[in-house]
Amino acid sequence: MLRTYHNVTGLNMCSYLQQFHVFNVTKGGMIELNLGKPQPLQYVAIAAFLASLYVDCQPLPPPNHILDFISGFFIFTIVSLQEEYILGNNLAKMRYVVGYGTRYSKYVHHRATSTPHDGKKYGCQQGFKWLDNRGANPNTITGAMVAGPDKFDQFKDVRRKYSYTEPTLAGNAGLVAAFVSPTNSRGVGVDKNTIFSAVPLLYPVSSPPPHPWRP
Repeated sequence: MLRTYHNVTGLNMCSYLQQFHVFNVTKGGMIELNLGKPQPLQYVAIAAFLASLYVDCQPLPPPNHILDFISGFFIFTIVSLQEEYILGNNLAKMRYVVGYGTRYSKYVHHRATSTPHDGKKYGCQQGFKWLDNRGANPNTITGAMVAGPDKFDQFKDVRRKYSYTEPTLAGNAGLVAAFVSPTNSRGVGVDKNTIFSAVPLLYPVSSPPPHPWRP
């Protein structure tokens, strides 16, 4: 059963390669994993993470299995190209991560970033009045990846057009995982056993003392 899962995963990784003609690739180089439908970058980011993880977990091939090594190399190359596409190496010359550089979405489809920070509390329905505001967002949602371009690599920075400007939790989780994945294939030599050693604990090291007993 594990061998079957491994083989299927390998086929899935190879489907990202352009020479197998499973998915279309835009002129700018983005793999259309959602078959040209809106909000493509969340699929691209998650695929980049999975492919990066796959390449790292592959054992070194025997001497006579050079094709396995070549496939892994090409998969890693595809991963890098997709990440570069998200960060600005695309036909629109748009950085799809908000706050990265100067050319990024200024009209993100996100209630918190479009609602003015004026000290007042607004309910969910009240936030709709800024949906069609022609001004740029008053707040920058730094680090958020927006939905992305269409199948022609064109991007419309319009707040109401959520298919271009809406960030998603799934997409941003995939992007963060792709960027911080401890990859041997990138040559950075990350120690996977100590990578999180500097992260502070989320709980006390020892249990707090009990409250004084009172009769």
